Amino acid sequence: MKLFVDNLTNIDFSYLHPQRGLLGESWLVQLVLDGSLNEQGMICDFGIVKKAVKQWFDTYIDHALVVPTGMPRLSHQDDGGYTTVDWLYADGRRFHCRSPEQAIALVGVPEITPHTLADWCTEKLLELFPEEVKGLSVSFQPERIDGVFYHYSHGLQQHDGNCQRIAHGHRSTLEIYIDDQRSEELEVLWAERFRDIYIGTREHLVSEAGGMHHYAYEAPQGAFELKLPADVCYLIDTETTVELIARHLADEIKKAYPDNNVMVKAFEGVGKGAIAEA
Repeated sequence: MKLFVDNLTNIDFSYLHPQRGLLGESWLVQLVLDGSLNEQGMICDFGIVKKAVKQWFDTYIDHALVVPTGMPRLSHQDDGGYTTVDWLYADGRRFHCRSPEQAIALVGVPEITPHTLADWCTEKLLELFPEEVKGLSVSFQPERIDGVFYHYSHGLQQHDGNCQRIAHGHRSTLEIYIDDQRSEELEVLWAERFRDIYIGTREHLVSEAGGMHHYAYEAPQGAFELKLPADVCYLIDTETTVELIARHLADEIKKAYPDNNVMVKAFEGVGKGAIAEA
């Protein structure tokens, strides 16, 4: 007998890709349990399943930097409650992140894909369930997006929750309207500009030496530090909440369309976001 839960939750995180570097992602979580029926005629109560699995993903994957420890040119170390990750792009450019250990998930695979991460999560999650559960399968499904989308990473210093982590991200779509008419041309332009981008807050930038951006800040969970090539970064003057990203885009587009009404609908992952007008 099998019990399934479609779209149980969604996870927003960033991971290191062997070619593209830091990559923001958003996936829907699908779950199937295989087991025998208990005296109540159930494998496991739906409420228990949803709560336990969502809590696990919130703790270990959601809003974290997921690092495939088998990736070439990568090293990592744990020290005093912090995890440090160093990696070299194929052209020799450097990625460096130091964060509290709960902000980085070290996964023993050579590359993060929906399949490899699902296998790793499945092994961990099976331990959460009673003996009636004989097997478990996790799968990840990207949101179906008919228009443009982009992958971005960021960190919100002032956030009390896990959004404060300096390298987490999203796979997001974007809608831009000029005088209430949707502009696919502008959507393509900005989606390409934000492709695989780190959106940084200028106040967090402590150095731009040598073609690198060095970001650092203190937040409730601890000290965060990130270094990556300047050409994969985009700076704004505020925190990088989706509300402020939407407002920044609207203000930037307004410069090219001063006599028109501009509206930006910016998504943050799956099914949520902000609308700004200028």
